[in-house]
Amino acid sequence: MADNSSAILSREEETDVHFEPVIKLTEQVETKTMEEDEEVLFKMRAKLFRFDTDSPEWKERGTGDVRILQHKETKKVRLVMRRDKTLKVCANHVISGEMKLQPNVGSDRSWVWKVAADYSEQPPTSETLAIRFANPENAALFKTAFEDGQKTNLGISGKVAPAETKDEEDKEEDTEEEEKKEAEKTEEKD
Repeated sequence: MADNSSAILSREEETDVHFEPVIKLTEQVETKTMEEDEEVLFKMRAKLFRFDTDSPEWKERGTGDVRILQHKETKKVRLVMRRDKTLKVCANHVISGEMKLQPNVGSDRSWVWKVAADYSEQPPTSETLAIRFANPENAALFKTAFEDGQKTNLGISGKVAPAETKDEEDKEEDTEEEEKKEAEKTEEKD
């Protein structure tokens, strides 16, 4: 029995095979991600979902680093997310002022928003996206960076943020109501 096991071990040692590559790759090919002209404003690991309207459910789009990038020349801000390992783009869109970041129901560490044109797939599609972070603190940091990006893009386009216009409209309505009440009080006194 002992001779048998030593014979098996010696055969395994003999089968150490080494292959030399036929072609040696000496040049490194430079790949362009089209993100070289952009500055990273925010970067954090997260999981991205999209809402599938055909079968009304959330489908996972990928896990990786979500980044908010600002172009160095145009100053436009966009959101880009690539999957881990494959680095395939799973989200790519400009952060517009019309987007409304809403908390996801039942979770304090995720956000939901609608995108008019997400360029991660061809052709660009309108999507409802959700993103989930490891903890509520990271989700709050994302919200701040997202809203800052919206303000930057609105400043470039010369538009006013929808939230600001709504606040102004509410203030105007409040002052109009107060004026009506004061007018009614003066009429009652007369």
